[in-house]
Amino acid sequence: MNETRRPLIAGNWKMNRGGASGVALAGELAKLVSSLPHVDMVIAPPYTALAACAHECDGTRLEIAAQNVHAQQSGAFTGEISGAMLVEAGCRWVIVGHSERRQYSGETDEIVAEKVEASLRARLVPIACVGETIAEREGDRTLEVIERQVRAFIDIIDASDVPVAIAYEPVWAIGTGRTAGPSEAQEVHAAIRGWLGRKTTALASRTRILYGGSVKADNARALFASADVDGALVGGASLDAASFGAIARAAEALVPRAHSNEPA
Repeated sequence: MNETRRPLIAGNWKMNRGGASGVALAGELAKLVSSLPHVDMVIAPPYTALAACAHECDGTRLEIAAQNVHAQQSGAFTGEISGAMLVEAGCRWVIVGHSERRQYSGETDEIVAEKVEASLRARLVPIACVGETIAEREGDRTLEVIERQVRAFIDIIDASDVPVAIAYEPVWAIGTGRTAGPSEAQEVHAAIRGWLGRKTTALASRTRILYGGSVKADNARALFASADVDGALVGGASLDAASFGAIARAAEALVPRAHSNEPA
C-alpha cells in the first residue's frame, strides 16, 4: 500500500441480500467502519436494496455503490437504470465492467468506456474492472489484455476531476477460491500504474487500484502489502460482516500512521 492513497475496500454483493437481510448487513458494517479511520469502505447491494441500505448508512462513513449503470441518461430502456437515478437512490459509487457483465451480458471495452463516462457525468465514482481469462493468462497475454481494457477508458478518467478506482480482477480467480499471489497481483497493478503515469503523473498518483478475485481474510494482508495494491473489490466474503471486517482490518493495519484520518 502507498501512504498517499487511502485504502479502499469495496464489497460486491452481486445477486444476494436484496431485501431486509441486506439492510441488516449494511447496519452491521456501518457500525464496523467507525473503528477503521484510515480505510474507505463501500458496499454494492442489488438495486432492490440500494435506497434502504443508503438510508441505513446515512451519517456513517460506509458508502453505497451500484453494481451497474446504463450509458444513457434516460429513455426507453426497460429494466435499466441511469446514473442520476443511482445518485437519487443514495449511491456515490458504481461498479463498471465487472467480468460477469462482460461475460454474461456481452459488455465490450467500448461499452465499459461509455459507462465510465456516464458515471462521471452523473458525478458517480466508477470502479472500473479489468481482467484476463485463464486462457489469456496461459497464453501469456495478461498485460496485453489488461492494457487494451485500460486504454479504452484512460482518456475519459484523465479528463475528469473525479478520482476513480480501477479493479484488477483476474477472471479465473473470481469465485473459484483461486487467487493471484501477491507478486502476480503487484505485477499487473504496477503495469496499470505505469500506463496511467504515461498519461499524467497525477492520474497515476490519484487512482486507487484494487485487487479482486477470491479475496479473503487469510490472504488480504499479503496482497495489501504490495506497493501498488490500494485495496480490494470483494465478492463472497463481503456477504459476512465478520469476514468483510477482517479484510478491512488487514488494510487498516498496514496504513502508515502518518496517513490522514480524513476520507478522500
